[in-house]
Amino acid sequence: MALFSRRKKSDSDDASFDRPDTTIEPGEQPVDPAGPSDAAPTAQASSADAGASPEAAEATPTVGISMSSFRGVGAAPETPAEASAPPVAARPSARQPGAMVAPEAPETMPGLRDNVLLGNALAEIEGTAEPAQLLNVARQLLQGHVFLRVKGNARALMEEGKDLPLAVANNGDEQLVLGYSGGMALRASVDADGDLDTSAMAQPVLALLRHIIDGPYAGIVLNPAAANGRAVLPKALLERMVAEVDPQLRIKTALCDERTDATASTVVDAIVDDAPMWIAVNQTEEGGPMGVAESRAATGERFLEVFSHPLELLALGRGDQPLPIRKIQLAKALAQDAGLTGILIDAAGPWIRLDRDELAPVIALADEPAAPTA
Repeated sequence: MALFSRRKKSDSDDASFDRPDTTIEPGEQPVDPAGPSDAAPTAQASSADAGASPEAAEATPTVGISMSSFRGVGAAPETPAEASAPPVAARPSARQPGAMVAPEAPETMPGLRDNVLLGNALAEIEGTAEPAQLLNVARQLLQGHVFLRVKGNARALMEEGKDLPLAVANNGDEQLVLGYSGGMALRASVDADGDLDTSAMAQPVLALLRHIIDGPYAGIVLNPAAANGRAVLPKALLERMVAEVDPQLRIKTALCDERTDATASTVVDAIVDDAPMWIAVNQTEEGGPMGVAESRAATGERFLEVFSHPLELLALGRGDQPLPIRKIQLAKALAQDAGLTGILIDAAGPWIRLDRDELAPVIALADEPAAPTA
């Protein structure tokens, strides 16, 4: 049977990427560049305030994704100096907040829109990718679709019910699937090897990642023909990405898609439906309390930072660690701290702020009786 199921044009990922080109308005600062709030470790936004027990806050059960997980095939392990680097938000590698809304995605191949956010993340790489750049590529890979090369006519092969021979690169005895952020990157690969007996197709990213993980592949090479803007993501990394992901990518998809009046309610509905979320935690000093990162708007409003995937936090390069937070914990944090204006989701961008009025369905969960334990 075919490698991936064919979806109708009306509901395909590559048919819904028209987005306005919007950036952060002057004077706005979605993330406090000083990092976690000084007040966060005490009463304003501690892990205990978020609904976790003090014991859980002290243990900090963070997920097992780190810089060293994202170095790529053949990279050297993390050095002791890198491993012991202080978790300071202002370190040079820290990523500045991204744009609130994703830029419009061009259609460089008829009927297929580029994965513009992935393309922009790859464009930051010159030569060998830095770990922080790979983190950014990996997080932006988790949205939309990816372009693939197929040997022969993909449509004819699918109509015949045959498997699709994906284009791969050999790394010793390993095979790496070739993936592309857009039509121009794919054309560059065809021009480089001269194999014109090939066709392009776009596939939802999670379907592709699961196919790589379940198959005989060692990972994926993105934009392989590019001298710069090329990245290799190994299977172990892809496994960690998929293990922590929302299977429906609800929040991520809503933030990457065109913004409408319904975007906020779509995100809130996902939270109420228990979409996976994380907060950023850190110790301000050795042996000190665990603080939770907040964002301060230019006008002073406080927003608890929330992330749709651990990669969204790690890509900021601030040294914070992701801590899972359930909807009831978020509800209690908002209900108990009236000084919180709301939450900021995925500060690296595309991001969204939700105020208390928009979060009313979430806050209401704090009054619901606790579910009985087994």
